[in-house]
This record gives sequence, structure tokens and C-alpha cells, in this order.
Amino acid sequence: MYDVNTHDVRRFFAEVWRQRMLPLQLDALQQKALRIIEAHPEYHRYLENIDDYLDKNWTPAEGESNPFLHMSLHLSLQEQAAIDQPPGIRAIHEQLCAKHGDWVQAEHEMADALAETIWEAQRFGRGLDVNAYMTRLRKLVGLGQEDRARINPHEVGLSDKISERG
Repeated sequence: MYDVNTHDVRRFFAEVWRQRMLPLQLDALQQKALRIIEAHPEYHRYLENIDDYLDKNWTPAEGESNPFLHMSLHLSLQEQAAIDQPPGIRAIHEQLCAKHGDWVQAEHEMADALAETIWEAQRFGRGLDVNAYMTRLRKLVGLGQEDRARINPHEVGLSDKISERG
């Protein structure tokens, strides 16, 4: 697990944008980030003036979503699809990309499911519910809930601890 704070994330995207003219010098993660940034020209002004936005809070009342959260969701989805974790997400990503003919639109749909899952975990003070997440994603491609529930990462070892207490 990485210990990354808001400033680090914002500086990461701004640094990638600053180095955009030398894409071959970017590592694989930075190249993915650059592709995301290029697909969102409405965020370039934030990246070009990063010091003005390091501490900015975007609220729904302002009518703007947090551009750094948005780009981070894209990056998370791409990483999940690349390693197919949770299993099945790569196929959903591919189906949505084919449906829309556009990876950006596909990931925008998927990002809503991821953001809702994260929001629920934070609201209820628990880990991410991979079953709820995958159900949300599966609905995007016309599928329902899976037949077998998955074990949530935060529950691994929990059943063993319960068994030990007897």
C-alpha cells in the first residue's frame, strides 16, 4: 500500500503534463496518466498552475468535480483492467470500449461505479465491497449479479480469526 497524499497525486499529474514533450522518458504509469490528461483538455489549466490548486477542494455545490480524483479513477480503472483484478473487469472494460468506440466514455461509466463503491466504503467505514462493485460494472454490459459471491479483500483472514475464537 502506498502512502500518497492529495498534494502528491496532484503534483504527479502536473509533472507528467510538464514532461509531455518527452513521452519516451515517462515510465508506463506516467504514459497512462499522460493519455488520460490529453483526453481531458478541460483540466490542463489546473496542471499548468498546480500551485494554485494544491489545496483546492472541489464540491458538488460548485458544479465541478475534482479533476485529480477523476483522472485517478481513470488510472485505477486502467490498472484494474490491465491485470484483470477483480477478475472479469478486463472483459467489461473491453465490452464498454467496443460499445462506445471510445475508452474515455467507457471509463466514465465505469468510474461512476468505482466512485460509488468507494463512497459507500467511506460512508460505512468498511473496506471496498467487490461484489457490489462488480455488480455495478456488470450492469453496464447487461449482466446481473454474479452467481457466487467473492471474498472481499478486507475480509481475507477474518473467517480464520472467527474460527479461531470458536
